Formats: sequence, C-alpha cells, structure tokens
Amino acid sequence: MRRLLVASLLAVIADPAAAQMQGDPALAARIRQNYRKLEVKIPVRDGVKLFTSIYVPRDTTRRYPVLMQRTPYSVAPYGDTAYKATLGPSGNAKYVDDGYIFVYQDGRGRHFSEGEFQEMTPILEKHEKPTDVDEGTDTFDTIEWLLKNLPTNGRMGIFGTSYPGFYASASCLSRHPALVACSPQAPMTDIWMGDDTFHGGAFLLPHNFGFYTSFGRGPRTEPGYDKRYPFARTTPDAYQFYLDMGPVGPGSRKYITEGTGPLWENIINHPTYDAFWKARDVRPHLRDVKAAVLTVGGFYDTEDLHGPWWVYGSIAKQSPATQNSLIVGPWSHGGWSRGDGTVLGNLRWTYKTGPFFRDSVEYPFFAQHLAGAPRTVEPGVTVFRTGADRWDRYPTWPAPGAKKAALYLQPGGKLSFSPPPKSGAFDQYVSDPAKPVPVVDRIEGQGMPRDYITGDQRFAARRPDVLVYQSDVLTEDLTISGPLKPVLHVSTSGTDADFIVKLIDVFPDTAKNWPGDQSGFIVGGYQQMVRGEPFRARYRRSFETPSAMVPNQADSLAFEMVSVHHTFKKGHRLMVQVQSSWFPHIDRNPQTFVPSIFFAQPSDFKAATMRVYHTAAQATRIEVLTLP
Repeated sequence: MRRLLVASLLAVIADPAAAQMQGDPALAARIRQNYRKLEVKIPVRDGVKLFTSIYVPRDTTRRYPVLMQRTPYSVAPYGDTAYKATLGPSGNAKYVDDGYIFVYQDGRGRHFSEGEFQEMTPILEKHEKPTDVDEGTDTFDTIEWLLKNLPTNGRMGIFGTSYPGFYASASCLSRHPALVACSPQAPMTDIWMGDDTFHGGAFLLPHNFGFYTSFGRGPRTEPGYDKRYPFARTTPDAYQFYLDMGPVGPGSRKYITEGTGPLWENIINHPTYDAFWKARDVRPHLRDVKAAVLTVGGFYDTEDLHGPWWVYGSIAKQSPATQNSLIVGPWSHGGWSRGDGTVLGNLRWTYKTGPFFRDSVEYPFFAQHLAGAPRTVEPGVTVFRTGADRWDRYPTWPAPGAKKAALYLQPGGKLSFSPPPKSGAFDQYVSDPAKPVPVVDRIEGQGMPRDYITGDQRFAARRPDVLVYQSDVLTEDLTISGPLKPVLHVSTSGTDADFIVKLIDVFPDTAKNWPGDQSGFIVGGYQQMVRGEPFRARYRRSFETPSAMVPNQADSLAFEMVSVHHTFKKGHRLMVQVQSSWFPHIDRNPQTFVPSIFFAQPSDFKAATMRVYHTAAQATRIEVLTLP
C-alpha cells in the first residue's frame, strides 16, 4: 500500500470524479444522503493549519463518536461537494449506517496542510514550547478543535494502514483523554531496522526507489500534490534495469537529481543505524498509552512486516495496563481491508479471513470503545495458523507452551533437529554481484513483487550459488511458532557479504492442486517460502559502526526473523536455503568492504567464495519455537 499502490493512488486522487466512482454505488449514495461534508483548516499550537476533511451525519438529534485517519497521501477528493465513496476503517458500511463522524487530515506539510513534512516525524519526549510539535501534539490540538466544534459524544478513535499506521501509533501518543481507541495497521515503526527501508542492514532497492521517484519530491513551492517528475524505466525488465543502474547512489542521480528528492537524500546519506534513524523509531515512546490498541498485521506483508509485532510487543512491555490486542492473518500489506482473504499468490485456504477480521474484530473493537457496544475483543494475540487454515488465540506472545528447538544444517544437504557431527565441515558457493540471485523466477512490475514472500523457491534451489538443506519427510504435523533466529558460521574470500536465510515448506510431489484453483500453478513439489530475511555481515558487531570481514576467516553472526505461526503437515519436508544475493529486492553487496555501499565504485563489485560451516563447534542453525 505504501510503496506499490502510491502511483495508482495518486492517479485516482488527482481526479476526484474517478475517486468517487470507486466502491459500492449504493454505499456512496447513502453517504451523500446521510452526511454533510466540511473542509476546514484546523490551527495547531505553533500556528500551522492542518487541512481536514470532515463527514458529519445530517441527523442533528444525537451526538456521535469520531473515527479519524491522518495521512501523508491526501484526503482527496477535495471540494465540499466531492465525497469519498467509503468511510471509516476498511470501508465497512456498518460504521456509516451506525452513525460516526469521520475525520480525514492531511499530515503536516503534505498536500493542503501547512508546515514542514518530515519522514516519520520524530516523537518528542517533552513539549515545553509552542514550537515543540510532533504527530502527537498535532493530534491533541486537532481533537481539541473537534470537541469544541462538532456534535461528538466525547469519544474518538484513530486508524490507519502503512504510513497512516505510523500516524496512528504516533497520534495515540497524544494521550488525549478523548482518544480511547487506536488501531495501527501495518504501522511503519522502525524503517531502518526492518520495515520499509532496510532489513538486516540490507537496502530494499525497488521498494524505495520506485516510491521516492514520486513521493516527497521538491522543493515544495505550493500546496497540493507533489510536483510531478516523469519517471520511466529504460527496460520493462526490472532485474536488468536495476543491474544497469549500477551503484545506487550515483545510479539514482539519473532519475532523482540532487535537490529534487530530499527524502531519497536522507536514505543514501544515512546508510547506518545512526541518530537520524533512531529518532524515527516509535518503539521507545510506546509508554503510558491511554487508549485501547488493536494492532493489525499480515504474515505475508512485503512492506511493514515487523511493525505490528514491534508495536504490540513494545506496548506489552512498557505499558502493561493498556488494553493491548494484536491480530496477524495470512494477508499481504493491507489485505485484511479488502476481499475474502482466501487467496494470496500461490496459496489458497478455505477460511474467509477478511470478513472475519472486518466484522468480528475491527468493527466490534471500535463499536465497543466509541459507541458503548458489548466487549468482544479481548487483549491478547490472535494469529492465523498458516498451513493449517485456522485461527488461534493466546494471552501473550510467543504462545505459552512453545518449546525451544533448533534446525541444524548438516553435511550432505541434510537438515534436522540434531546437532551436526564432529566430522562436518562446510559447504561453499561463489556469489557474483554481476549475476545476483533473483528474488523470484520472473520479475515484472517495478521489481518488488508482492508474491515473493510466498514464492515458489524451486528455481532458486537449482542455482549453484544457493545452498539447500532438506529434512526427512515428516511423519507427523510440526508447528513452528514465534520469531526465527538464524545463527550462522560463515566466511568469505572478500571483505563483506550478505547472507539470506529462507525457511521453506516443501510439499510432496503427490500434493494435489488447490480445489477449484484455475491459476495453473502446480502444487506438487511446491517449495513455499514461509519466511526469508537478509543480513548484511558488515553489521554483525554493530548496526551503528560497520566492520569488514577478514578474508577466508570463519566468523559468526546472528539475527532475528519476524514471527511465523505455521504448520508443516505430515508428508511435507522442511528446507533451508542460504544465498548471498536477492535481487533486486535488496541492493547488491559489492562484497568488498567500503564506507557506504550506496557509493561503492563499479570496480568494488567482485565475486567471492562463501562458506557455511556445519560442525559441532560451528553449528549453523535456525533457533525456533515449536508448539505441541
């Protein structure tokens, strides 16, 4: 939603008439009949005015709860006679029919709001002067205005997905007593440590480059939409385009010239986890949260996979009195808000996860806290058990009763829960930056395919620069639940390296295709990626201060991958793949240590021999939690 849909979103919101045509015509008609629209500029404490679009029920005989979304993506359509076709979380008609006041606000410095936009506005601990502003103060002042000028019942909720999910988390920290319900959905939370920008220190290349060619271009000279900068790839082949672009820093200058992309400049000028990024980490501030919180995420989110777990976990640890709930389903980015939720990439399941969330979780949550409906959403964690097609609920996370185990890489491409023998040694492969391993077999679009996260890994298993380890056939179901922690013992003939680890569910060759599936995908032998993440070895000691590897000297690194909740069925196998490129999903590591990979020279990109050790003393493994 944040990256992949922004281009199409801008195309729609630029044309209010087109925006009005989206959705259910009957719902759009009811909105027009039952709501009046106001457009106001709400003043906040430092004198800035925030453009706000408000839909108020025409019935004046009662007072109403408020649902608010704050966004950097525009509150279009603009004009008091141009109406949105849906209102409220997930566009659920129940909110419209029940009667809420709906508030949409352009974030500070975006579109028709005044002020200076900052990428993920740093949250301030103190607000002693009128100029001490952040998203929390802007929300607080907005709520004060709404209470004074609208027929509210004194209860307000905020929601948002992706970038608006960050606004929801940060706005919740206004701690205004009227803000009683907050739902950050796929919230951007710490974009260097694992959300939109970097994963394990590796840069998400097309994910960001494709976004910043249009978002945040400048300098901003007038209110409204970002000044349009034309961008077109020189080839429809995204893999080849990014390969031809060369080192990211100078290569991007062909498309984002200096001074026209301040947000892009922030990225390439801050390659490490420095003070700039730390100031944009929401997690340390999630203390003393007053509102009830429902955080939402998807196991197959290719953009903000980490954020929901971080928000929930930080509140649980730092604000234990908060009514704190988390739901994570088998969804892509924002997939819970649309459709039946029974299909994703190659996967199919019978449970209609989308309607379940929208009608049995999200709607009751807001109805309870804002409109006094009975309490049905309890604190805790609700997760979909992928591979088993069912929902599970736990009071805490990881799930109580989960037991520690480890999947060990073994000689001969084996994988087991037993440590390797003393006689084990290593496997090796040559990683060549000129021929990086593609993220999926066929790369289309802008280069960050949504289905890579569940993609069939058979193509990668056939490459000589990918190591493959596979278990025996399972004789009973096995459920792995919680975060995955790879511990790697590795070496390189170069001085830097990336290591990508993938945990895979291997279907038996005899597996039948999904019932009713007309896609033509062959399920027999499917190597379904359950979770995959990169780690840039230069950060094995410190994310703030990178260090070179010693050529051909064994070293170790460990990192954490986002939680899974997956059942490997009887008759399946577990597989682990290890590789050193994943292109163009992550940028290429030159495999020569340089101060900043963004500004590496073409001559720095060199092939290197990688070794992965599996001895009793150097036991490469993935530490996991299993459930009975």
